[in-house]
Amino acid sequence: MIRIMKYGEVSNNEIFARKIPTANVTDKVADILKNVRERGDAAVLEYTARFDGAALDSLLVTPDEIEEAFAAVESGFLDVLRKAAANITKFHTRQVRNSFIINDEDGIVMGQKIIPIDRVGLYVPGGTAALPSSVLMGVIPAKIAGCREIVIATPPGKDGKIAPVILAASKVAGADTILKAGGAQAIAALAFGTESLPKVDKIMGPGNAFVNEAKRQVFGSVAIDMIAGPSEIMVIADAKSNPVYVAADLLSQAEHDKLASAVLVTDSMDLAVKVRDELERQLPLLSREEIARASIENNGKIIVTDDLKKVIDVANEIAPEHLELCLDNPFDYLDGIRHAGSIFMGRNCPEALGDYLAGPNHTLPTQGTAKFSSPLSVDDFVKKTQYTYFTGDALRRVAGDVEAFALKEGLTAHARSAVIRLEE
Repeated sequence: MIRIMKYGEVSNNEIFARKIPTANVTDKVADILKNVRERGDAAVLEYTARFDGAALDSLLVTPDEIEEAFAAVESGFLDVLRKAAANITKFHTRQVRNSFIINDEDGIVMGQKIIPIDRVGLYVPGGTAALPSSVLMGVIPAKIAGCREIVIATPPGKDGKIAPVILAASKVAGADTILKAGGAQAIAALAFGTESLPKVDKIMGPGNAFVNEAKRQVFGSVAIDMIAGPSEIMVIADAKSNPVYVAADLLSQAEHDKLASAVLVTDSMDLAVKVRDELERQLPLLSREEIARASIENNGKIIVTDDLKKVIDVANEIAPEHLELCLDNPFDYLDGIRHAGSIFMGRNCPEALGDYLAGPNHTLPTQGTAKFSSPLSVDDFVKKTQYTYFTGDALRRVAGDVEAFALKEGLTAHARSAVIRLEE
């Protein structure tokens, strides 16, 4: 049963505690990365047979496999995929940044160019569930950004095939290449390249402890988006909220993972008790009851405060991945929320809308990193470069200033490079 805590009556350490998952996989991952780096396809095939039970002839999905999978998915769900893709495209298109140029002084031109990353790798988990939504959320921003090649890596089933819904989503979104591999071996293949797959420049997407540790270790050889932890939801609700809805929303994230956390923060003890009881009623109805119950009992909590202002303070301190404002007039509270991955406004906006259909990205900062990180976006798939142009006359106007700066730092070659042009 979920625990109810009264703010001010228990320590802040308990209120704000997060159970950070730990797994001693550092050395195992290092060995996998080294083996794939040295042996390429052969190592990835061996690990896929060992960990996924799949004996593969090749690592890449063929066009025929994609067409076969696309035909196997019911047309109604294909329509849902297309609708979700359209919403995701509409939202992420607004994120596109433009290059700029400044030339408002005689003889001086400066600017910044926005350049798509050439090759990106998107990891799509496939352990306890196939997640076509993650395909859309990764591929579509990359396409909008203009990346030249988009590679998906996802583990196969024991039959050596990728789930049809994953391949269908890949076709709808426009992925270029699909790697039949998961875990640290997939990250290694993306980061270092193999005979079948050139290396990528950046790796994105959530995964288990092996995937996260592999991303951590290959960072520097390639870029990564973030180290994503287990899923989190915080629901802010008042006495007017429906406990049935609140409990359902908490369970929507608890069913992801035994390590997921579901938190209710409210100014109503009556609601807290009703939600606790409702969780116990709804849990047996879930197909993933065991996972959701472990999450609720081990990582879930209900925090009761004296007023809504304190509720907002608690939310900002925890900085949840998903935050629901189950309140009237939620926009009145929006400016007060400083730290959250994605915010769901009002009493009719369950977090599941964001997972699948609404349009904003569902790859979000976890473990409190929303205090300094952002959702996956088009920005993650581009880089910037800048340029400067000065005429001789323009340089003469500032060469003395450059010299003064350089000499103050003791860098005489810097100073000389600016003033030497004035000697001609």
